[in-house]
Amino acid sequence: MNVTVRRLGWALSDTGVVARRYLSHLVHKPDELIGTLLIPVLAVLLFGFVFGETMGAAAGVDDYRDFLMPGLFALTMAFGIGNTTIAVVSDAGRGVIDRFRTLPMAPSALLAGRSVSDVVAGVVDLAVLAGMGLLIGWRWNEGWPSALAALGLLLWLRLAFTWIGIYLGLVVRSPEAAMKFFSLVFPLAMVADTFVPTSSMPGWLAPLAEWNPLSATVVAARDLFGSPGVVSDSWVAQNALLMALVWPLVLLAVFVPLAVHRYRSAAR
Repeated sequence: MNVTVRRLGWALSDTGVVARRYLSHLVHKPDELIGTLLIPVLAVLLFGFVFGETMGAAAGVDDYRDFLMPGLFALTMAFGIGNTTIAVVSDAGRGVIDRFRTLPMAPSALLAGRSVSDVVAGVVDLAVLAGMGLLIGWRWNEGWPSALAALGLLLWLRLAFTWIGIYLGLVVRSPEAAMKFFSLVFPLAMVADTFVPTSSMPGWLAPLAEWNPLSATVVAARDLFGSPGVVSDSWVAQNALLMALVWPLVLLAVFVPLAVHRYRSAAR
């Protein structure tokens, strides 16, 4: 028992060291954070002010900015896949991962530390985007407990997407190839409840959007923030909170083992 406890403490300590390393890079290279936030910030300005009235009419909501912000929060969590993938493949190309393998550290620390640091970066992303939302008039209307629960769901989704990014970073050969995979995030983000309700989409597209993991988190976050929304009568939309918990769990169950297997096989 004591051996197990010591090994667990060793793994947690090493994970913390690796996470601090990645976070220190974020401090010294803020362009990565700025790059991640650029698209959502531009989306706030474009959809909130330029297209706001038209999009609001299409969405069937009076206050489109309140409707928009939870979607942009989730969109930012999804775009984190790109930074994670590029960071992992860059570390692999520079031999950083191989050097970590030679150190007397817990084998799980490298991947776990990467995931912890990316979730912390997700907190920063949400803080910046929420601050901008407050400037344009967005408010949470259900109190602090519900708001914190919504943020927890968004970070839960970020954790799942982080492990997708880790796996892709271990698979692809170059940052250029990673960017091609990142382009697949755009359909995932757009065919969802992010900018317009799924009920306004064509009949053949709406079910795909409703079963998109992003949609569940967006709908659940809108409900917890007290933001306006138009929810369809499908089962998945009516159980958005449940699916916002289940979808990331499913993604983690798939991509954590894949990433660990890829990491171990690359060491042989």
